Amino acid sequence: MQILLNTDQHIDGDHLMADHLKTVVTDALGRFRDQITRVEAHLSDVNSHVKTGPNEIHCTLEARLVGREPVIVKDQSGTAHQAIQGAVNKLKRAVDTALSKHDPRRSAPLPNDVE
Repeated sequence: MQILLNTDQHIDGDHLMADHLKTVVTDALGRFRDQITRVEAHLSDVNSHVKTGPNEIHCTLEARLVGREPVIVKDQSGTAHQAIQGAVNKLKRAVDTALSKHDPRRSAPLPNDVE
């Protein structure tokens, strides 16, 4: 699973931020690693020109699933680390839902009761 970080000019996308992203994504999505080819993160500071107000950092995560449409989630928070964590939590639930919809075990008919 490849993990990519993209930032706007107002967020420092240094190796520490990339390492944090990689750790959080790997921990949360590790069990799906065979079904996910790539996760892309996009961080932006929407209030960079005024620096006031809560929820100014936006994180968009896109997971590319093998043989399926990408799963995209968004979160916003006061810091980049919090926005990443919130988006990863949403992505984990969304990927689980997307993959379970196509799980043949989920739609298998129940055996008939024999009396």
